[in-house]
Amino acid sequence: MDYLPRRRQAPRGLETGEIPSTTTAIFGALVDAATKVESTAHPTSTVAPYDHGLSGVDQPRNLEFKNAMWWTLGGIALALLAIRIFELFQATLRQMTTSNVSGSKQGYWKYAQWSWMPWAKRHLIYAPFWNKRHTKELVISRAVNVGTLPSRFQSLVLGTYLASNFVYMFVLNWKNENSYAFCAELRGRSGTMAMVSMIPLIIFAGRNNPLIPLLKISFDTYNLMHRWMGRVVVIDTCIHTISWAVVQVADDGWGSVYAKVRYNRFIGSGTLGTMCMILLAILAIGPLRHAFYETFVNVHIILAFVIFVCTWVHCVSPTIPGGLPQLPWIIAIMLIWMGDRLARAARMAYCNRSEAGWTEAVVEPMPGDVCRVTLHLPRFVDVKPGTHAYLRFYKVNPWESHPFSIAWVQHHPDKTILPTTEKELEKPKMVSTSVSFIIGAQTGMTRKLFDTATKAISTQPGYDYTFKSRAVFEGPYAGHHNLDSYGHLLLFAGATGITHQLSYLKHLCEGIGKGTVSARKVTLVWIIRDQQALEWTRPWMDHILRLPYRKDILTIKVFVTRPKNAQDAGFSSNVQIFPGRPNISMLVKKEVHEQIGAMCVSTCGPGSLADDVRAAAREVQEEGTVVDFIEESFSW
Repeated sequence: MDYLPRRRQAPRGLETGEIPSTTTAIFGALVDAATKVESTAHPTSTVAPYDHGLSGVDQPRNLEFKNAMWWTLGGIALALLAIRIFELFQATLRQMTTSNVSGSKQGYWKYAQWSWMPWAKRHLIYAPFWNKRHTKELVISRAVNVGTLPSRFQSLVLGTYLASNFVYMFVLNWKNENSYAFCAELRGRSGTMAMVSMIPLIIFAGRNNPLIPLLKISFDTYNLMHRWMGRVVVIDTCIHTISWAVVQVADDGWGSVYAKVRYNRFIGSGTLGTMCMILLAILAIGPLRHAFYETFVNVHIILAFVIFVCTWVHCVSPTIPGGLPQLPWIIAIMLIWMGDRLARAARMAYCNRSEAGWTEAVVEPMPGDVCRVTLHLPRFVDVKPGTHAYLRFYKVNPWESHPFSIAWVQHHPDKTILPTTEKELEKPKMVSTSVSFIIGAQTGMTRKLFDTATKAISTQPGYDYTFKSRAVFEGPYAGHHNLDSYGHLLLFAGATGITHQLSYLKHLCEGIGKGTVSARKVTLVWIIRDQQALEWTRPWMDHILRLPYRKDILTIKVFVTRPKNAQDAGFSSNVQIFPGRPNISMLVKKEVHEQIGAMCVSTCGPGSLADDVRAAAREVQEEGTVVDFIEESFSW
């Protein structure tokens, strides 16, 4: 042992086995002293075995609770999947029976629901966690906000997950009299639970999350789950590290902790991973994340990769043959993370490059600090209503990508090949697609895009009021809300939120003529600051207003909150314009009073508008009719 005196040359006589009595007494005293020091400094029977390896770790129970957590999360997913399958079946049946009949014959679907469903929608499914506020952010300043509150249903799912993690974590042998053995058991359990949560943590963070189309749950909800799971993983990991440090300090002091962190690959990788997690959790605090979001995203990706590598090295334990039992889990996590990155790269490569060239963006600065952006994709891309895409601009922060709702889609046929049959004449082959967006200038990349386009146009000769740049289109994502089976639709849009609703308007008006949608009454309510905002969508609105059957189903109501003169209000056969803010509750109740078949209330815009529409949709649930609510939002 290190604590024993260094051995000297044996005294004369020891070689022959003759030990003088004096020497024997001195040697015996040294041995007794060394034994006493060793028993004091290294109580191996109670401390040393529990600061490394799997000694004291209840691995069978860890794996049992791993399965329990997976069954908890899987049970929630299976329940949601069963609900979505039933909803899909009901919507399909509703569409099949109503797409070719008049609105007066859709009465069955107006009331066909369980008696308890309106109560569930009002008090659980659509209800905010507290009072009315849900999407409206808790703002500290223009650049800093705390975030949003979850809904009651989201809180129920989160609460189930958090409670399960707490219970599975602390079902330990609390009667264990050896506190260091208890710490070893806690170390094994916390490490296991952290690794279990890391798998859904990475799945929920992916833009290509397969659960989004499967369960019909928005990326915004998965992003909420991702943030909370991340916090749980950090807490579990800190418990894991502290449990080891407590035993190590008791075994050999703080100096041994420092030495192992510095020179032991197993301990050093785990400590570095824990430190990165703590740093990531600090940077992810709401005000910091919102104030420096672009920087946070890039640092977040780097720290996440370092954490993955450190966890992998940590699981490849040199003292355990084959590594820790959690080694396959971190391999799966890395594969999922890399798979999402590869899928994103494949999307971008497919959409933005072909023999025809690269994607080009045409940017038009509009009144109200807004850009109308059209991306000309070099190939045909199928874009469904209600989708969004992530955009990058070569001349404006090309390393950043931000999500924007797709407002308009136009497919272009191959003009070099003449149709040879009547079928090809009616439905020519599309070879390219133009995708348009309305992007409001806020801060960061959107503000720089507007300023760059404005400056470029002011220096251009002639009358070309556009700014062109090579761009990257990544998408389309979402689009899992199908409105084709509803007989009555009430669409709310605030400012640039009109983009989300426009894609549905075109699809619904065209579907009436084809007999593929059930809509018989569609009301669009658009709330803007001044009438200049109408210029944002003028070419697309003109196209919609010229569509056949549009007059039979579509009503557009525009509310100008800051009218400059009396001309900012008026009525026409196409658009009704009102000064001031709308009474959301009254509008919803009026539409429900005139309801045709099943009804859907949809909103896209500022958080305050979304909360008002949500509250109004909850109020009318007492009527007992089918009134569904859909909110398009993106919390970050």
